Amino acid sequence: MVYLQLFLSFLKAGLLGFGGGMAVISLIQQDVLSHGWATEQEFVDMVAVSQVTPGPIGMNCATYVGYTVGGVWGSLIASAGIILPSLLIMLVICRLYDRISHSWQDNAAFVWTMRVIRLLVVVLITHAAVTLMTPASFPDTESWIVFALVFVCSSLPVFVPSSPDSARRRMLDAVSHPIYLILFFGALGLLGYLF
Repeated sequence: MVYLQLFLSFLKAGLLGFGGGMAVISLIQQDVLSHGWATEQEFVDMVAVSQVTPGPIGMNCATYVGYTVGGVWGSLIASAGIILPSLLIMLVICRLYDRISHSWQDNAAFVWTMRVIRLLVVVLITHAAVTLMTPASFPDTESWIVFALVFVCSSLPVFVPSSPDSARRRMLDAVSHPIYLILFFGALGLLGYLF
């Protein structure tokens, strides 16, 4: 019964918790205290631990509360409850985009709109990166070089025109794939700092 309560409590938090991690904490607190899963001080401690651990605070809090109430299964069930609404919404959006993009791939207005959206995403990411460019973040020349190379590689598909089925597009997509970029430039950065 406690597993079902955990799942439903965190499902509600995942479904109704708009506004980011701290906004969902009040929903979680209400359920945790009403079910008697923790005292107010214990909940404050849970939130503090959830803030300092890597990852979203709502997810961390769900895992922590679930573990204290129901062990490993409780943490898995509470975590599943909080991510399920977002997962389902994203799956629906991705499916709709897939259908639209396949049926409209020859429409010039759609292709132009997607290209403009990609360009705007690059501009937004560039703005965020420029905001973080401080001497503390980039203490030496190697840091700047690695950053510039990552930026250029990840921007190639936006700025280099090619048809979706061409060999050039497949090569650009492979070069700019986020996993490959993270692994390659992470290793390059590590080598740069070691030697």
